[in-house]
Amino acid sequence: MSEKVIEKQENKMGTMPVNRLLLSMSVPIMISMLVQALYNVVDSMFVAQLNENALTAVSLAFPAQNLMIAVATGTGVGINALLSRSLGEKNFHKADKTANNALFLAFCSYVVFAVLGLLFSRAFFLAQTDVEEIVEYGTEYLTICTLFSFGLFGQITFERLLQATGKSIYTMFTQGLGAILNIIFDPILIFGLFGFPKMGVAGAAAATVFGQIVAFVLGAVLNVKKNKEIRIHVKEMRPDGHIIKSIYAVGIPSIIMTAISSVMTFGMNKILITFTTTATAVFGVYFKLQSFVFMPVFGLNNGLVPIVAYNYGARKKHRLIKAVKLSICYAVGIMLVGLCAIQIFAPNLLMIFNASEHMLGIGVPALKIISISFILAGFNVVSSSMFQALSHGFLSLWVSLVRQLVVLLPAAYLLSLSGNLEYVWWSFPMAELVSTAMCASFLRYVYKKEVYPLKEEE
Repeated sequence: MSEKVIEKQENKMGTMPVNRLLLSMSVPIMISMLVQALYNVVDSMFVAQLNENALTAVSLAFPAQNLMIAVATGTGVGINALLSRSLGEKNFHKADKTANNALFLAFCSYVVFAVLGLLFSRAFFLAQTDVEEIVEYGTEYLTICTLFSFGLFGQITFERLLQATGKSIYTMFTQGLGAILNIIFDPILIFGLFGFPKMGVAGAAAATVFGQIVAFVLGAVLNVKKNKEIRIHVKEMRPDGHIIKSIYAVGIPSIIMTAISSVMTFGMNKILITFTTTATAVFGVYFKLQSFVFMPVFGLNNGLVPIVAYNYGARKKHRLIKAVKLSICYAVGIMLVGLCAIQIFAPNLLMIFNASEHMLGIGVPALKIISISFILAGFNVVSSSMFQALSHGFLSLWVSLVRQLVVLLPAAYLLSLSGNLEYVWWSFPMAELVSTAMCASFLRYVYKKEVYPLKEEE
């Protein structure tokens, strides 16, 4: 393909009307992430049919799974920002090196987690509970998820390459196919349908990794066949220190930011389990349900990051500002819809997970109280994405660190000393309020430092 054609393709993020560009970049990702949210719920819904201990085991596995996702998506943010900026600067050689180093990093990440999962899965659960059935369920579930996590790392990396070059529509195919296969095979492998062995909780893990592996393969094919802005070749996957450093300059804060969520979840599980294991199951269910609200916003952000990075590199200030403003409006709107849905339908949502009367008694107040934080969360999530796109990932890190470890966990612990479980849930709105104040302050700082000085290039 000629350089002229490549230049025409890469100009999409610098020329298309901003609202249409944002929607064209984001909506496919939002749809695919909604499908992912659906399979997260379906996964737990079928596991809950086994017994409450099985649901609790999957809930307790979440911090470890989230850590893998943190490394994959955090690295992906760095890849996205560097690759999009390189294309905006028309540095196609650097874009190619970024793409190939991204795949090298994905492989290294897989090796690390496969080893950790094989050696420490059981110890991870024993650190949280001494209920033997929960430990056994959790160990087999997490071991499978880590040993076959090459699908997860490969899928997310190839999707970020597609997003960074403006081909978000294809990520809808990869994420959608992986999620649909997971949904189909969940009941088949958990309950042993159609001649398959009855695997129980291990079946849920097997269905998950199978979907990820298929999505990974499809992502590789789509990048080779459709993504002409970058060239991927095994021989070019040699590590480049400068490129890797640039990726992780943005990626490490994002990794830590998401990993902090794992620490928070682990700590919250430890606090909640002192009341009852059902409280831990409720917390796990909340994370499944809130993904229906947050996943579309994360999809919006995945579309926003390359737009901001590209237009910053191309010095198109007005397009950058408009994209951020629109994203905040859309994100707040999505969050308000999610808030209303949970406030109205909390009991119905919990019944999806075969909730007992005891679980309903704990879960309904929990969902209604935690969802109050949605009012502010949309603004905070979009602000953090802008910081990352402009290579100020450490600002996002500070917001996440203060929100989850400085405010949320200590507040939850102190409120738990009252002996009233409902008080614990109020730590979430409290933490979100603090992070909103920080995001507003940091947003003003980034605007003055990076955006305001830009001079438009004609």
